[in-house]
Amino acid sequence: MIRFENVSVTYDGSAEPAVHGVDFEVPEGELVLLVGPSGVGKSTVLGAVSGLVPHFTGGTLHGRVTVAGRDTRTHKPRELADVVGTVGQDPLSHFVTDTVEDELAYGMESLGLAPEVMRRRVEETLDLLGLADLRDRPIATLSGGQRQRVAIGSVLTPHPRVLVLDEPTSALDPAAAEEVLAVLQRLVHDLGTTVLMAEHRLERVIQYADQVALLPGPGERPWLGTPPEVMAVSPVHPPVVALGRLADWSPLPLTVRDARRRAGALRDRLAGREPERARPAPAPAPAGKRRFTRAKAGDTTAPVAEVRSVSVRRDGVQALREVDLTVTPGETIALMGRNGAGKSTLLGALVGLVAPSSGSVRTGGAVPHRTRPRDLVRRVGLVPQEPRDLLYADTVAAECAAADRDAEADPGTCRALLTRLLPSVADDIHPRDLSEGQRLTLALAVVLTARPPLLLLDEPTRGLDYAAKARLVAILRELAAEGHAIVMATHDVELAAELAHRVVLLAEGEVIADGPSAEVVVASPSFAPQVAKILAPQAWLTVSQVREALSR
Repeated sequence: MIRFENVSVTYDGSAEPAVHGVDFEVPEGELVLLVGPSGVGKSTVLGAVSGLVPHFTGGTLHGRVTVAGRDTRTHKPRELADVVGTVGQDPLSHFVTDTVEDELAYGMESLGLAPEVMRRRVEETLDLLGLADLRDRPIATLSGGQRQRVAIGSVLTPHPRVLVLDEPTSALDPAAAEEVLAVLQRLVHDLGTTVLMAEHRLERVIQYADQVALLPGPGERPWLGTPPEVMAVSPVHPPVVALGRLADWSPLPLTVRDARRRAGALRDRLAGREPERARPAPAPAPAGKRRFTRAKAGDTTAPVAEVRSVSVRRDGVQALREVDLTVTPGETIALMGRNGAGKSTLLGALVGLVAPSSGSVRTGGAVPHRTRPRDLVRRVGLVPQEPRDLLYADTVAAECAAADRDAEADPGTCRALLTRLLPSVADDIHPRDLSEGQRLTLALAVVLTARPPLLLLDEPTRGLDYAAKARLVAILRELAAEGHAIVMATHDVELAAELAHRVVLLAEGEVIADGPSAEVVVASPSFAPQVAKILAPQAWLTVSQVREALSR
């Protein structure tokens, strides 16, 4: 169905190709997972299938890509629209209508389908993706995860023969991700739809893949194999595979169920041992050992933020209901819950983007929505879900220089942070030419340059591979150790298990659980990390905890 014949893509102004030597075939009716480190060209490969590369992005494509026999170099995206449905990393850039139902119908209208067919397919898709309650909602009022589901639904309604998906579950809560993946599996198995999908959260998707295409990195040719074959050598792999490698299991397990069947001996080795738990460290690090300096002197025991009985009503929706939250220095809090639970709204209230309908918010002693942004930036920094909201310069170097000036930091501070997080990004590249994960990392470096006492992160691991996530965790741990408080809204249960001291669960705008990570996430089947499920009833959360215990 999809055939890559020695494909290379070089963008204008680049000395090296974004991808080269791509040569494999995706058979009809199979789900093929495209994996590799951040920035190796996965989005470019996907774009070549839909014709967006090179017709929309520019650049030069060598070799040949065919979809259902059509050459994508001679067929523009609109000439492939009846065959290929595409959902990119940024759903907002795909929407052309204002409401959910209209968006689901738009693609079929473009193809001239009969009204009765359109109506039936819209209803089917609303039910498949759990969107029925949102059918009349303006898209602008939806959460990031809800928009992601609408974007997926909008390409399902025309019933394309090929689906191309770039990070389709990145903004979804675990339950919604399972629903979407179940729909994709049904399309593949029952209707013979061909799916080519790139995804960094392999713990969610690897078990659904028929084959895996690995893009190893610069200078290495991509190759296609079965999931066990590729995961045995892949530089990116989920926690279940990392645990299998650590325990020397062969063949490597790809699912929690397979791993539990083999974990008896490992549980015996770990019996009587206790995992090291992350604890808040409000005291500043000793002088001379800090990579970051505290942004505000004073009482390290006083809260950096307090939310008291806060309710927020936005566009007719009750986003928050009587929420209480206290954030202390050195504390890392994960806000979790299903899409639309109010996580981003709570972050918005802490940074002054959202005014509470009732109750009070104080951040660093100030009322955020009544404080000038230039004064508030010294107290709190937000990295939003859409990093482009923070990026306005023409190059990475100019973006970093502006961040240094705005924060009154030493020249090179932002660039040094970016290099630690993402070593491969060049100074002269335009931010819009970065991958979603790379843009998010740049926005994070820009915000970190000001060293705010309170750092807010909204889905900080979208588009990040496991190595980039590990570097992010290391930097955030340093910040917490020096007394900075971190509040992150995330659906990444593995990140919460690795980093958070405390988890706050939200549902329908209310706090339904607030406590130590080990207690809250393990008590919830939806939010428990893979290691916790594999080694239950023992209370291990991460592979690193197990590795440290075995080394002791």
